[in-house]
Amino acid sequence: MGCLWRKTLSFFLVFVTIYLHEASSQEAAPAGPRKPFFERLRRLEEQFRRFQAVTLTHLQSVASNYNVSYNVDVRFRSLAEESQAVAQAVNQSQAVVQGELVQLKAWVRKLQRRSRKIDMRLRALDLALGERSQQQARERKAHEAQGDALQDSLARLEGLVHSQGARLAALEGWLPVAHPGITALGPALVPAPTQPGLLGPSSLKLQRDRQELQAACEHRGPRQDSSAPLHGTREPPGSGSHRVLNGTATAPKDPPRQAWSPRGPGEICGVGPTLVFPNASTKNVVFLSPGFVTALRAVSFCSWVRTASGHLGTLLSYATEDNDNKLVLHGRDSLLPGSIHFVIGDPAFRELPLQPLLDGQWHHICVIWTSTQGRYWLHVDRRLVATGSRFREGYEIPPGGSLVLGQEQDSVGGGFDSSEAFVGSMSGLAIWDRVLVPGEVANLAIGKEFPAGAILTLANAALAGGFVQRANCPCLEHCP
Repeated sequence: MGCLWRKTLSFFLVFVTIYLHEASSQEAAPAGPRKPFFERLRRLEEQFRRFQAVTLTHLQSVASNYNVSYNVDVRFRSLAEESQAVAQAVNQSQAVVQGELVQLKAWVRKLQRRSRKIDMRLRALDLALGERSQQQARERKAHEAQGDALQDSLARLEGLVHSQGARLAALEGWLPVAHPGITALGPALVPAPTQPGLLGPSSLKLQRDRQELQAACEHRGPRQDSSAPLHGTREPPGSGSHRVLNGTATAPKDPPRQAWSPRGPGEICGVGPTLVFPNASTKNVVFLSPGFVTALRAVSFCSWVRTASGHLGTLLSYATEDNDNKLVLHGRDSLLPGSIHFVIGDPAFRELPLQPLLDGQWHHICVIWTSTQGRYWLHVDRRLVATGSRFREGYEIPPGGSLVLGQEQDSVGGGFDSSEAFVGSMSGLAIWDRVLVPGEVANLAIGKEFPAGAILTLANAALAGGFVQRANCPCLEHCP
């Protein structure tokens, strides 16, 4: 616009210079030819006015175009700022969406793993139910066969009784002929005619059962007191006994054999440290280090347990890189309240009954497994409450995994879920790489003797944070 003004001004100055030159030359000329000069001046003035009007119009159009371009620049700047704001908002929303997608993918993977676990457990459960139904069918057929054999035996016995009655009647007829002096003794020696008919199958069965019981009592010998391992009685420590302290024990020279009245499990003393899991936080986790350093073909897990909630959480979880459920004891997925899933090499598991643990009191449990014939046993307060076989027969628990108490691992050392957490207390926990016999389990439960060869105890426990407390109680009844 400045360049246009300069051009117009220079043109105007040139025009004024020409006009002044014309005027000066007209003044110097004679008066006669002035009239044409004024005509030319008038025409020049009209041309100048037209030129002025055209120039003004052109300047107005230039000014209007300048205003339009200025408005367009302002609009472009505002649009650029708005586009930058929109780009920033899009980037932020994209970052948020990406974060949510990552979380969603993690949840989807977790749900897929859990769904696979549930599917495999359901298949294992269906297989177990099928095997159980087949076994029940075989047992039912065996019972029916035994019942048929028993009925045949009873029918033969009835025939023998009738034949014996006929022979006795014939002998009764021959006695007066052969020995006339003992005629009066005949009725006393011969059974009544109605006795064979009255001796039915139920009477014969009762007589045979009574005879079998008498024979069993004779083979068993004198009756011994076996109520201690079955009804909760145990022997007192006394002066010659001892208690377990820090996983070590000394054998008494002559332990007393006196009877001991049943006492609460809280009166067991010297079982070692106690771990208290106060709530279901995922931060409440305890690691047992170094874990399993060698492969296990047998394992025995024993501990005093007291639950503080209405369900059983995860007592033990052992995870490796290829399987996060190599060895698990957890009760969330159990079909019955108080039951617990004993998992070895997911998806294989067995459901174990632990309903007594829901009363909020201390209980001693031992879960034992061996790959030989896949045998397993569950002891609760010294009593055998569950057993079975063909559970992971020939299997081997690999070493090098992560062993955790109180949480169920969905990955090695992590992937915890608060709904699977254990809430309560554990004490006297120990793990063996062999099968404990019932006597060792009973001695461990009453604090009489600690079995040798434990590979892990609570001395190997490392608190990973959270609210887990470690308490040293003289007796379990004083533990939190």
